[in-house]
Amino acid sequence: MQILLTGATGLVGRALLPRLAEAGHTVRCLIRASARTPRLPLGVSVQLSIGSVEDANTLRAAVQGIETVIHLAGAEWDGRHGNLLAVDVGGTRALAEACAESGVQRLVYVSHLGADRASAYPVLKAKGIAEEFVRQSGVPYTILRSALLYGREDVFINTFAALIWLSPGIFFLPSDGRTTLQPLWVEDLATCLEWSLADTALLNQTLSLGGPEFINLRELARIVMDKIRVRRAVFTTSPVLLRWGAWFFDQTLPRSPLTDYWLDHLAVDRVCELTSVTRYFGLKPARLEPTLEYLRTSGWWKEVWRLTRG
Repeated sequence: MQILLTGATGLVGRALLPRLAEAGHTVRCLIRASARTPRLPLGVSVQLSIGSVEDANTLRAAVQGIETVIHLAGAEWDGRHGNLLAVDVGGTRALAEACAESGVQRLVYVSHLGADRASAYPVLKAKGIAEEFVRQSGVPYTILRSALLYGREDVFINTFAALIWLSPGIFFLPSDGRTTLQPLWVEDLATCLEWSLADTALLNQTLSLGGPEFINLRELARIVMDKIRVRRAVFTTSPVLLRWGAWFFDQTLPRSPLTDYWLDHLAVDRVCELTSVTRYFGLKPARLEPTLEYLRTSGWWKEVWRLTRG
């Protein structure tokens, strides 16, 4: 299968690319022009198309001869450098139009649980609008609404661990700390994406996918503290104060992983059916605590450092 992949250098893209290559697919990656070498997985043969989802001309060239497009690109973790309206909304619209013009047979889009154009949270609002462009494109589609994703190179858990480590004896959570998440391991989502390509029953469907357990923020803090071997007293505070802190870091660091969008993950429950991954794909997803063993090494600090570089 001829596949175009956007967001190939991100968390999901780097997990998915080796699977697509091993399955025998020919993969073309849409990569932004940069002086840096693209962070693609080593040993994976891919085609490169230089451009962005914001550029209609490069999109039209990128989709030529493509059967399936997997759209992962987004601006959620780019902090003040990101533009949800341009990338997540405008970029998805332009990509969907390019797919329709060139006769792409399938468009697979990874969204978020809670995506809704009426949402008060910018990322969920942008994802909701983007979903509508995908559905209205006329291209057969599959939308996977994912719960909070985590993995060795993720932004959320690594930042959460860094904040706990740096906290002077006390770690603050917003409101009552009872916001409920359903963390999904990125490798499990990558498996679902790969398997979805051969499943025609998923055409023109929107699936909600989450991990095998509900975990609130207090429980998450306990698990992460155990993995990084520190202890902090957990208190709650006003979300407004935390957003002031996020603003400070965003203005201070070249690229802060602690953003308003990051804090949005702490503000609202993002859950679905516990057995969703098993029901749709016959896959038993990984539980959070055993999978976070990588936090016991110092490697996660290197990832936080990478995320803060400009």
